[in-house]
Amino acid sequence: MNRRTFLKTSGKLGAAALVSTALPQLARASRRSKLKPTLKVVGTHVTLLEPIRQKAEQDLGINIEFHPGGDAEVLLKAATDPEAFDLYEQWSNSIKVLWQAKTIQPIDISKLTYWEEINNLSKTGRISDKARPGLGDAPCNLLFIQPDNSLSCVPSNEISFLPYVHNVDSFGYNSSIVPKGVPYESESWGWLLDDRWQGKVAIVNSPEIGIFDLALAVQAKGLMSFKNMGNMSREEVDQLFDIIIKLKRHGHFRGVWTSVPHSVDLMASGEVVLQSMFSPGVSALNGMGIPCIYAAPKEGYRAWHGVMCLSRACTGEKQEAAYAFMNWWLSGWPGAFIARQGYYISNPQRSKAFMSAAEWDYWYEGKPAAEPLVGTDGKISVQPGSIRTGGSYLKRFENIAVWNTVMDTYEYTLTKWNEFVLA
Repeated sequence: MNRRTFLKTSGKLGAAALVSTALPQLARASRRSKLKPTLKVVGTHVTLLEPIRQKAEQDLGINIEFHPGGDAEVLLKAATDPEAFDLYEQWSNSIKVLWQAKTIQPIDISKLTYWEEINNLSKTGRISDKARPGLGDAPCNLLFIQPDNSLSCVPSNEISFLPYVHNVDSFGYNSSIVPKGVPYESESWGWLLDDRWQGKVAIVNSPEIGIFDLALAVQAKGLMSFKNMGNMSREEVDQLFDIIIKLKRHGHFRGVWTSVPHSVDLMASGEVVLQSMFSPGVSALNGMGIPCIYAAPKEGYRAWHGVMCLSRACTGEKQEAAYAFMNWWLSGWPGAFIARQGYYISNPQRSKAFMSAAEWDYWYEGKPAAEPLVGTDGKISVQPGSIRTGGSYLKRFENIAVWNTVMDTYEYTLTKWNEFVLA
């Protein structure tokens, strides 16, 4: 048996074993009550996908409810009501809010089957010695729980979140209208503010994310600079919003989008030609035959790391089921599935056995697609010979400008962001 066959076989056996070994009390309780526990998972549209829910239910033998929503909506729900969820899925920039609100509980590393396989990006913040660490909150700074209940990069036996999906974000552009640029050379965040695309630009409506897209654009255009973009001062926030609100009042921005489907509709309809984007939106547009390119800006990417958090109110059988679901996410199949919309998993080698050689080469190695590749919706999203913009997993994460971050001025930026949206 070769390594690939072994991993694929062991992954299938591991998924089946989750029910019998990871959930012994749950299994006994289910035999007594003949009822399956139900996990409530709150998060965003990009990971709470129906095929994932169905596959997890099938493998784990439990009921799972997905409750996707917009970034601000789900964060507010999780930060104010621990009874509203058992597991929470979003970005690492939400951790400060949830930890301070005390609505999530520590995760015991000893209960995580694949912890040792999780790579250095998640645990140290750098995927290689050559990597730019990126400004702001690298996820490892929020990962390990310390004796004084603070969060840091110093390893401990408990963590605030399970590291799983992650990616680097930039902007997408319709290359049938916007001239194609050169990755890491001419593609620039400054394009978001180019006069040529006035009225045809959109920004993600998420204050802790969109603010960095706009800051990177403003700095790239030479309109202002920051002492530390990852933790802007009030004066810098004021200057930034003075610039972008003036642009919005002059009609530069078409508007903001609140979900991936919304971003797809904006570009598919021709209302925008260039906008903040997430990878699934780019994949969906290419599947529709719209030549959307996901830029590799010369200034670097805005990076994010997915977090899976355990509600403070999740105990007993539900807690066992929650740990089983977290372990399932790193068991191979989910990472392979999510790769087809351009996302990475924190233990990629286990998912490799569930991907074709062509998929692995394209999504992780940055090589030309050897055959047509389908996205998570089953439609062809990658044509033969295509190369992923930005290159390999390693190359992309070696070029981080800033991580999604909740800054010290976060509450102040919320007010300014509302002014921008309503301007």
